[in-house]
Amino acid sequence: MEDKIYPVAVIGGGAAGVMSVLRTVLNNDETLFFPGAPKNKKKSRALWVAKIENIPGFHDYKKGIVNPHKETISWIEASNFKDKLHHLKNRGVEEISKSDEGHFVLKDNKGESYRAQYVICCTGIMDVQPMISGSMDPIFPYANSQLVDYCLRCDGHHTKDKKTTVIGSGAGAAWVAIMLHERYAPPSMTVLTHGEQPQFDEETLFLMDEYNIKVKTGEITGVKGDAKEPRLEGFELENGEFCEAEFSFVSLGSIIYNELPKSLNVDIDKRGYIPTDKWGQTNIDGFFVAGDIRAGIKNQVYTAWDSAVDSADNINSKLRNARRPKPS
Repeated sequence: MEDKIYPVAVIGGGAAGVMSVLRTVLNNDETLFFPGAPKNKKKSRALWVAKIENIPGFHDYKKGIVNPHKETISWIEASNFKDKLHHLKNRGVEEISKSDEGHFVLKDNKGESYRAQYVICCTGIMDVQPMISGSMDPIFPYANSQLVDYCLRCDGHHTKDKKTTVIGSGAGAAWVAIMLHERYAPPSMTVLTHGEQPQFDEETLFLMDEYNIKVKTGEITGVKGDAKEPRLEGFELENGEFCEAEFSFVSLGSIIYNELPKSLNVDIDKRGYIPTDKWGQTNIDGFFVAGDIRAGIKNQVYTAWDSAVDSADNINSKLRNARRPKPS
C-alpha cells in the first residue's frame, strides 16, 4: 500500500464517475480514478446504451455514454490539470474499508491498495434483462441497435408511429405502456408479461382497457427481425403465437450495484438505493455516492452529472476548510 493519502477517490466510469473526476480535477484536487475492471464494464448500463438524444449536443455520438467519456478523460490528460488525475485504467475496487485514522483503504482487482480521504462511489445500476430461452443474447443486438430500450424519459420518442411492446408484468410496465400511449399514441401497444401473471391494479387495468392496450402472458421464445439493418418485426411467444412490434421497452426492474457501500455499512433503502444528504454524503462520514445508486434522483445522465458536481464541490469545500489558516 502506498503511504500517500489521496484527497479523493472516484469509483466507477459512467456518467456520474466521469463528471466526478472532471469536477474534482478542475477543483484542483488530486484524484484517484477507478473506471472499472473489464468484468465491471460488462455489467455496465453503458454497454446497452446506443445514442443519447435527450441531451443537447449528444445526437451524433454513436455510443452516447462511452464516446464522450473517452473524450473527457483524454482532454483532462492533455490539460494543465493532468497531474491531478491518477487514471487507473481497467481497475475496479474490490474491497473498501475505513481505517481507525479516518481515511478509506481501497483494494483494486490487481490486489493493490490505495488510501483516500474522501470517496465518491458511482457504481450505478443495470436494467434487468428478459431471459429468452435461458439467455439475454437474443435481446442484446436489438438493444444495441436501439430497437429495444429501457428508459421512457430518454427514449420514449422512438415509439412515435411504431407498433410497440413493453416487456414486464408489474405496475411499472403497465404505466410505461400507458404513458407512451398518452404521449405518442403508437399504432398499437401490447404488454408482454413473458410468462408471468400480470400484477396490475384497477386504475391501470381501466386505462389499459380505455386505450386498447393488449396484454399477452405467453413466454417469449424468440425475437424476429434484423438488428444489423436495423429492423424489429416482433416477438415469438409460446404455443406459436406472434406479437408484432417495431419497437420495444423492457420494464423488469433494476439491479443496484451497492455491494461496496454495503461493505461499509452504508444505509440502504428498501429498494437498494442509498439515501444521502443534499451533497450526496452517506451516513458514513467522507463516503459519497453519485448517479443512479443515489436515492431520490432521476436515473438520467444530467442528474448523475448534477449529483456528482454536488459531491465533488462539497469535498473540495471540506479540503479547503481543513487547509485554511485559522485565527490563533
